[in-house]
Amino acid sequence: MYKIAIAGASAVLGRELKEALSESPLAAASFVLLDEEESQGQLDQVGDEVTFIQALGADSFDHVDFSFFVGDEALTRKHWREALRAGSTVLDLSGALDQEAGVLVRAPWLGSERATADLFTPAVAPAHPAALVLSLLLERLQQAAPIRYAAATVMEPASAFGRAAMDELHQQTVSLLSFQGIPKAVYDAQAAYNLLSGLGENSKINLGAEEAQIRRHYEALSDGRRPPLGLQVILAPVFHGHAFSIAVEFERPVEISAIEEALSGEHVDLILEDTDSPSNLAATGQDDLLVRLRAEKGGRNPNVASRIWLWVASDNLDLQAQNAVECALDLRRLRPAGTVQ
Repeated sequence: MYKIAIAGASAVLGRELKEALSESPLAAASFVLLDEEESQGQLDQVGDEVTFIQALGADSFDHVDFSFFVGDEALTRKHWREALRAGSTVLDLSGALDQEAGVLVRAPWLGSERATADLFTPAVAPAHPAALVLSLLLERLQQAAPIRYAAATVMEPASAFGRAAMDELHQQTVSLLSFQGIPKAVYDAQAAYNLLSGLGENSKINLGAEEAQIRRHYEALSDGRRPPLGLQVILAPVFHGHAFSIAVEFERPVEISAIEEALSGEHVDLILEDTDSPSNLAATGQDDLLVRLRAEKGGRNPNVASRIWLWVASDNLDLQAQNAVECALDLRRLRPAGTVQ
């Protein structure tokens, strides 16, 4: 039996990870929930096991096989080496470690992924959910024909930036409806009822850093095998769920049926009806990506296209948690069951 620690367990992502672990082959593990002192003593649950959140300390990771870091970056940077020294395998979902030497960005869903952790890998960073979506779809589309160009607009929800961002979006919405001044401690801008490509100079959210991380993870997962990607990140006034507008140009005209066949498969739900558009609301709680294909038809043959648009929606937190669990399952080969190395 494995012992699993979730550091930052009170975070929004922590709840999704607990649910994903409860439904995985790791559900029989022994769990310890960790966080900063202000969350100590909170009652929580993983599967059927009811437990309390414990304060992080020097011995928190003793005899722990897998340590998932789901809190903020500061918490991860403060404690991840303690987990390493205890012999635990570190999985960083906070975005703090992907530029550390030797840390691997992983997404086992990708059939062409080459990165494999070994005993010298200090930590694994499950890929940013937006990078996973873009990598998976472009990997599939390359099976239909070589891609000349791809560009994506990623619409980030408040949940991508934690509970404080979600709370302030809610407070702004309520304040605007009651004609009151809006709080701006997190965004330093009006996020409610608004689309933003940049935030105030005192914002606690950095969209440029978010975009840079998605680029890094896409490039790490690609390893030179997928096309360069034009990318921009927009803050959307929604609480949950990613939405993507993706433009793809092939090097030659392709049968639309071949494009649909390439996209279809595990983890992708291809929506064919115009009346059933993918949306962040529809994607909530879904493990699959919801994808709508629109082809720019031209020429004499209406059944072929060289340019297409994808409208995609996914549950950002669920996707991130599922990917983290898949990474842990892949890492089991490095650990004798129930034994800390």
